[in-house]
Amino acid sequence: MRAEDVKQLIEAGLPGSIVQIQGDDGVHFEAVIIADAFDGKSMLAQHRMVYATLGDRMHSEIHALSMRTYAPAEWEKVSKTQ
Repeated sequence: MRAEDVKQLIEAGLPGSIVQIQGDDGVHFEAVIIADAFDGKSMLAQHRMVYATLGDRMHSEIHALSMRTYAPAEWEKVSKTQ
């Protein structure tokens, strides 16, 4: 699976999200995901939402997905410190 494929799946499952994906080997990926849908949700709930967008691919095509998830207001704070 290509990083672009993972990006498109997440964006389709979380409309309006901003997704940055890295991963060159086709099975290990790193993601930064910013979505309004994450607002007020715990990090665990946010990650579950992302996993839901990927469905069974997390058990077959994707071996590992490291992610950082943010609501837009959280991302604004984090991005200013980087």
